[in-house]
Amino acid sequence: MEETLNSTIDPACLQEPPLASDVIKQLDMFGVFLYAMLTFMSCISLLLYLEQCIYMYRKLPYPKKTTIMWINGAAPVIATMSCFGMWIPRAVMFTDMTSNCYFAVVVYKVLVLLIEELGGSSAFLQRFSGQTFKISTGPCCCCCLCLPRVPMSRRMLFLLKLGALQYAILKTVLSVLSVILWTNGYFDLADLEITGTAIWINPFIGVLTITSLWPVAIVFMNTNSLLRSLNIVLKYALYQLILVLSQLQTSIINILALDGTIACAPPFSSQARGSMLSQQMMIMEMFIITLVTRFLYRRTYDTLPSEAHDNQQNVHLQAALVEHDV
Repeated sequence: MEETLNSTIDPACLQEPPLASDVIKQLDMFGVFLYAMLTFMSCISLLLYLEQCIYMYRKLPYPKKTTIMWINGAAPVIATMSCFGMWIPRAVMFTDMTSNCYFAVVVYKVLVLLIEELGGSSAFLQRFSGQTFKISTGPCCCCCLCLPRVPMSRRMLFLLKLGALQYAILKTVLSVLSVILWTNGYFDLADLEITGTAIWINPFIGVLTITSLWPVAIVFMNTNSLLRSLNIVLKYALYQLILVLSQLQTSIINILALDGTIACAPPFSSQARGSMLSQQMMIMEMFIITLVTRFLYRRTYDTLPSEAHDNQQNVHLQAALVEHDV
């Protein structure tokens, strides 16, 4: 039975991903148009990002400009790496590693941006020192409503930064380790045996991801009301969208490919075809996100009022309410 089944499978479905030259040779007219359009989108995303960097370098103060440059680069970098992975299927391991390592730094930079928008670490502590922060937020503890509120302190702020920074460091280390093991044939996403390295490394990276997203969510949930004039909700939503598309969407497509739901199409095996579809979808999605990100961060916003100004406004508001009641 197994011999009959194996005889009906195209040998190309069991091979490695094709070479770039093989990809070009098998393209028909629609494939040439599709690849050309996606490459054009990637180039435009990268050019828009470079122009945005020049604008921010001239207009924004340090260190906020470097933080925003990192965050703005998430979509263009992922689109560019996806374009390389689309043209060179055997390089997907390297392109995915680059995209994932870059986004791991972006997670930390989003936390830094929230703090910088409030004046930096010193001004943040001065404004919130002694105030209690709600920590029952996603993705770790959104269901744990019984968790106590935690007072903000220098130590608490350090732990929040450390929680986001560990992902940037450990993700890079584990990604490089995965590539080294992959070149020696010890890392295979299709190998789900308990003795395989992928079954141990990938879940650990998932835990690191969730752990790093929690500090960012804590700071955002407790400060977004002060930053609404800076469109911080939309900026945070874009960051979350890139996270879902680059991590969750890719994982779902890889699972479907491993399961055989995504059919083999020579010269692409099922896994290579799933990776190709993921790269193509990512280019289009990141192109749209690049345009929206440019609109959000290109605008100039008024500086936030100080804490004293906020307190004075609250006093005037309370006085007006009392006078109205009388």
